[in-house]
Amino acid sequence: MIAPRDLVDLERDRWTRYTTWRAQLDRPYIELDLADADMRAEDFEGEAADAMAAALLAMDQLEAGALANADEGRQVGHYWLRAPALAPTPDQRGAIEGCWTRLTEFVEQLRGGQLRGAGGRPFTRVLWIGIGGSALGPQLIADALQDVNAPRSLTVLDNTDPDGIRRALSQKTDALAQTLVVVVSKSGSTVETRNCMREAMHAYARAGLEFAAHAIAITGADSQLDRLARGEGDKGRPAWLARFPLWSWVGGRTSVCSAVGLVLMGLLDLDWRAFLEGAAAMDHATRSRPPRHNPAALLARMWFRQAGGRGQRAMVVLPYRDRLVLLSRYLQQLVMESLGKRLDRTGAEVWQGLTVFGNKGSTDQHAYVQQLRDGLGSFFALFVRVLEDQAPAEGVEVEPGVRSGDCLDGFYLGTRDALRERGRASATLVLERLDARSLGAVIALFERAVGLYAELININAYHQPGVEAGKQAARGVLELQARLLASLSTEPRTADELASSLGAAPFTVWQIMRRLARTRPEVRSAGADDPQTASFWLTPGPAA
Repeated sequence: MIAPRDLVDLERDRWTRYTTWRAQLDRPYIELDLADADMRAEDFEGEAADAMAAALLAMDQLEAGALANADEGRQVGHYWLRAPALAPTPDQRGAIEGCWTRLTEFVEQLRGGQLRGAGGRPFTRVLWIGIGGSALGPQLIADALQDVNAPRSLTVLDNTDPDGIRRALSQKTDALAQTLVVVVSKSGSTVETRNCMREAMHAYARAGLEFAAHAIAITGADSQLDRLARGEGDKGRPAWLARFPLWSWVGGRTSVCSAVGLVLMGLLDLDWRAFLEGAAAMDHATRSRPPRHNPAALLARMWFRQAGGRGQRAMVVLPYRDRLVLLSRYLQQLVMESLGKRLDRTGAEVWQGLTVFGNKGSTDQHAYVQQLRDGLGSFFALFVRVLEDQAPAEGVEVEPGVRSGDCLDGFYLGTRDALRERGRASATLVLERLDARSLGAVIALFERAVGLYAELININAYHQPGVEAGKQAARGVLELQARLLASLSTEPRTADELASSLGAAPFTVWQIMRRLARTRPEVRSAGADDPQTASFWLTPGPAA
């Protein structure tokens, strides 16, 4: 048991660590509190100081227009999206500002009633079709900021799951007539987004509605989607309601300050300019030297210490607000897709990454916090605390002098202390309030921290070869499926026999055929639960 005097000394030491290891942004007010993060002076001295100085310089060069992906000849310009004056060329600056002007005009037309759905009815719903950052960013924004009185509700289609698509599109004609469909794809060829778009187009055609009169595209110039939205191709095809740009120098996971996030905010009547202002304010703070007062440098160095520079511990994100429940999912993509790399910049195998998971407080005190305190120590925690409540000022007292928000904050402080007692490290991000400006700043903080951490471990944060490898493999499976369907006859054959005839892998053939037998009425099967003896054929033939 800790003696009272020892306890006083421990708390005094904690107070000293808090006042030493913190950084603060004044407008919007955001504090990074590293009192319990096990930070040390050596993290910013000697070789560590040199490494961070080099990382900050690399970020300066990136913002100035240096190529982030030399093999693709691609810049990374998400920082310019909230400060166009930083863009290295007048064309890039003009493109960003032009997008803002077009968005302002479009939103004013919606508010003024000039843009309406079929039959002159106002748009009351947004169906958002995208994947990855093109969906996660908008989902986070809507969940965090949307008011109960928002002019439009939001439904997101981000997967090629037939059941999810059916649920999103099983609307009566009146509902579809009042729905704006936003399709987001840089290339226009992303399979999941393409499939959802085609399903939506089919639903509109079935309802006797003109899809183009309800559709907006966010895409690259002259992409497949851009040409479709312009009305090119089939004779007489109408153009869509609007097109907004998505540039090659904006990656999906850092696209939330582009039209991807701003269009969604405009459609939901949220303050997208304040969102950009918050991000720009954090960008300014995270360029600062010395790094001891730079919140992104502090956060990146904390990750390096806790994960040993090798991803040895996971980051558990615990926001103590329901409106931030999607923050952990958003950070999963931003952090893990950026840092999860097999090779470093020299081509050496390094198998890097930083695992992110989480949900929300205080819910997780009834879920996995038990393991965080008393189980494996292979993690560090990142708490997110919001000081102001959005509930009415005359909030109900759930017990004398105590409101629901007081309990929530008490659970945060208690959980933080409980982890500290077990030697579990944590950081806390403190927001004065949750609004568009502060959310923009939070996103910008993590974007910069990811960039700095990537420099410290010498990997490229801005490409994703693993994702592309998965897409290539999926295309190979679909090509094999087409060959299988073409090779089927009325003669029953096993998966092994089909594989031999096509020079394919029996395991993959079996996986494809067992599903086709359940989703294609023309494909029949016998013994379909036994991979060795199951046979498949085309109708006409014996019933399954």
